[in-house]
Amino acid sequence: MKDDRDFETVLDLTAFVAELRRLADTLEANETFTIEMGGEMVEIPADAGFSIELETEGDRGELEFQLKWGTEEEDDEEEGEDETQPDDRAEVENEAEIAPSTEKVH
Repeated sequence: MKDDRDFETVLDLTAFVAELRRLADTLEANETFTIEMGGEMVEIPADAGFSIELETEGDRGELEFQLKWGTEEEDDEEEGEDETQPDDRAEVENEAEIAPSTEKVH
C-alpha cells in the first residue's frame, strides 16, 4: 500500500488551461491520465469517478474538479459528508484535484 499523500500545485493561467485541455482530451479518449505531482508520476485510470465540489466561506470560494479512483474504506462515512454519486460508480479513496488558484500570478 502506498503512503498517504496530499499535494497541491499552483499554476499560472496558461499552464492551468493546458492541463485542463490535456485532461479533457485524455478523458474523451477513455485513456489513463498521467500527471506529475510532488515529484512523482501519478496515473489516474480511465474508469475513475468524477465530481465537482464548491466550497464557500464568506466572500471566498473554491471550486474543485475531482477525479477519484481505487477502493473506498468508509472515508465519506467517517467524515459525515453527504455526497451525490452516480449509481454506476463506486466511491473511491484516491483523489486528484485540478483547482484554479485564488492567487493572482503576474
